[in-house]
Amino acid sequence: MSSETRLAFEHPEARSEAHGQPAAPPDRISLRDHVVEAEIGAFQQERGTTQRLRFNIVVEVAAPEGPVADDVDKILSYDTITESIAFELAAERLNLLETLAERVADRILAAPQAQRTFVRIEKLDRGPGALGVEIVRTRGQSAPVAMSGAEMPHPVVVHLSNAAIAAPELIGLLDTLEAWKAPAILTVGYADQPVPVANRDMPQRRIDLLSLEINAWLLAARDRRCVVVGTRTELDWAMKHGQICVWAPSKIVLDAVDGHDADVTDPLALTAWFAHQMQAQEILSVGGALPETDIPARALGIGEAP
Repeated sequence: MSSETRLAFEHPEARSEAHGQPAAPPDRISLRDHVVEAEIGAFQQERGTTQRLRFNIVVEVAAPEGPVADDVDKILSYDTITESIAFELAAERLNLLETLAERVADRILAAPQAQRTFVRIEKLDRGPGALGVEIVRTRGQSAPVAMSGAEMPHPVVVHLSNAAIAAPELIGLLDTLEAWKAPAILTVGYADQPVPVANRDMPQRRIDLLSLEINAWLLAARDRRCVVVGTRTELDWAMKHGQICVWAPSKIVLDAVDGHDADVTDPLALTAWFAHQMQAQEILSVGGALPETDIPARALGIGEAP
């Protein structure tokens, strides 16, 4: 740890003595010993459970151009820090503290007053001491983070029954979807074979997800346009470039903050959950029933035009 990073979290007197009282030290605001519970971690034993994270964050801010005059709009609110933490923890389940620290820093630095930030995050429940990371990031060091969700396409999620996957009419359906302006993401159920049964919940959940992915690959074998993807980054790229893709659910379900709400034993319910995650404009169910959802949904017969 550099002396500068260490001093960032020290009392102002310590920083002043170390730097010989510089002529124009930056203003700072800080958040100390902020503890939240979150699910995070790359190890299997860290999945399905929460652990305590302690945040210490210091933000160097641009001095106001005129008198503050006790006006909250002229300063960087402390809520900017706590809301950045809450936003990133809610956005996606992460494996690494390093990733979380980067994203929190980027979001803080999107505020116009913020110039540089020091972020320390510690896991409090992984050992006898606190295990953590510390980073320092400067404004402009990385791509700016939008304070609200970036404009993304709203896809049509198309659930295919096994009969629809095997039907000759599948090619015509793909031709139609390819010509649409809205991007299409395909979902599937279980293949026509028994799903292995485990006697423990987590192994069974993994087996169920893998069984769905087997069927996704069987669909991919029917047509080269059916590209199997498993990450949000791949899905976003496919939507932006007009590529039809087939959702492989394991990673997104297991990494989602609300992944426990996803019923992997019911492919239609899982499709509805996924459609909400993707902010889909519509769900089409080809050759099967409709899911229960508040998203507009239509059932199509095999060979029926969307």
